[in-house]
Amino acid sequence: MALRHAILATLLVVEEASGYDLAKQFDGARANFWVATPQQLYRELDRLEADGAIAARTVEQEKRPNKRVFRMTEGGRAELAEFSREAPRPTAIRDDMMVVVQSSAVGDAAAVVAAVRARRAAAVAKLAHYERIEAAWLEGRTREGLLADPHLGGPYLTLLRGLGFERENIAWADLALPVLEARLGG
Repeated sequence: MALRHAILATLLVVEEASGYDLAKQFDGARANFWVATPQQLYRELDRLEADGAIAARTVEQEKRPNKRVFRMTEGGRAELAEFSREAPRPTAIRDDMMVVVQSSAVGDAAAVVAAVRARRAAAVAKLAHYERIEAAWLEGRTREGLLADPHLGGPYLTLLRGLGFERENIAWADLALPVLEARLGG
């Protein structure tokens, strides 16, 4: 999947957003399925606009610089529809942490434990963030109602995947830490 499709999918939900707003989305709500730096986002927004997949308009602001906000065009909707017909590539894990843990027999045990603790803490924080998003989305709705919503069902499914992923990260760290911490004493 290209970043451009993740941006288009986000604009499908939020309808119109500035580059800054999109960067916050990719640091927050969209981080459960796609991560991008602000620089990557701005470069891709320029390409999407040049390709006619999105359109920008300038919003004048008092006491702040003007900002550009983007919305998806019919061309962008068509591209996203075409992308949805393609079979996604299988997910592949490329995780430095797994290499560190696999190498722990010859590595610095304290550093490995610290890294796993940090990963667990990050997962706890991200899980709490996703849980806040879920609580906001569910306010006044049922889970079934949200899943049935044609505009929010897909985003909610991706949020549920992110919640599960972070719960698994925490469970894995809880399994790994006692094993790795035992090496500190020896």
